[in-house]
Amino acid sequence: MNLNKAKVIKFLKGEDEEQLFNDAFSLRENFFKNEVLLRAIIEFSNYCLRDCLYCGLRRENSRLNRYRMKKDEVLNASKRVIDKGVETIVLQSGDDIYYSRDMIVDLIKSIKSLSRSIALTLSIGERVRDDYKAFYDAGADRYLMKHETANESLYNSLHPNQSFKERLDILYLLKKIGYQVGLGHIVGLPGQSLEDLAEDIMLYQDFQPDMIGLGPFIPAANTPFGSKESADMKLVLRSYALARVVTENAHIPLTTASITKGEHNFIREALRISANVIMVDFTPRDYSIDYKIYDGRYSSSIEETDRLIRDAGFSPSYSKGDSLKKI
Repeated sequence: MNLNKAKVIKFLKGEDEEQLFNDAFSLRENFFKNEVLLRAIIEFSNYCLRDCLYCGLRRENSRLNRYRMKKDEVLNASKRVIDKGVETIVLQSGDDIYYSRDMIVDLIKSIKSLSRSIALTLSIGERVRDDYKAFYDAGADRYLMKHETANESLYNSLHPNQSFKERLDILYLLKKIGYQVGLGHIVGLPGQSLEDLAEDIMLYQDFQPDMIGLGPFIPAANTPFGSKESADMKLVLRSYALARVVTENAHIPLTTASITKGEHNFIREALRISANVIMVDFTPRDYSIDYKIYDGRYSSSIEETDRLIRDAGFSPSYSKGDSLKKI
């Protein structure tokens, strides 16, 4: 369903909300029925060479206990995922170039050798261009790289020494290589307007990503935005609905940030009208407590997540769940 920017802004303001939610619900039900896919995430490093103003992993946060997981630790976590029957692993880290191209390639091949049915998603930030092809050739299936905001000047101001144009160029390169590509924005960033949020929705409509990871801004301690207000969750819910309407069959996770900030009714409604994926953290507990992108981050076991999905009236699925846009 194509929307123009003016209509998107009206929806973001709450106008014709019932129509928006009904349209989103119809699409979600048509493509995904009552199913919610579980993805296993392993956050293998919280080092980051970037200094994004809102992120707790930012390079200048000297109060964060840093860690890097060794290969055998990542493989052990991957084996736990496979033992639980989950068929998607997401490897996530800060932009940490300690892990060379060869190290990541070796890690990809080692994980894929554990199970032929595993889909592997990388979420490791910006790399040298040739790295992306090497990772894909090694067996990586998907790449998640959130664009954060589609307002170029806002993006550049929030990401010192980074460029929105470069970010967008990489996303299109990933698509060209053959990855199932995910992007996503943050709702409620300081300095963000409804017009900016509308541009995020228009980007989804134009790019047609395989995955969308959107969620609320939540302040992180020891960052320049540590004292700012969290996002309006009504605006987050409308953003979920709009993302569903303009992409129709993209996989849209109910992100950890959304679960952290949202109450039970929000979670149920987000799943009803849009979200069809939930990430489960398989990072060893000794490490996961220090993956502090923002304050008070939600974390639960796969059993607890399974129960959350069922309590909301949905059916959990551990299957691979490839992009419907690739069929």
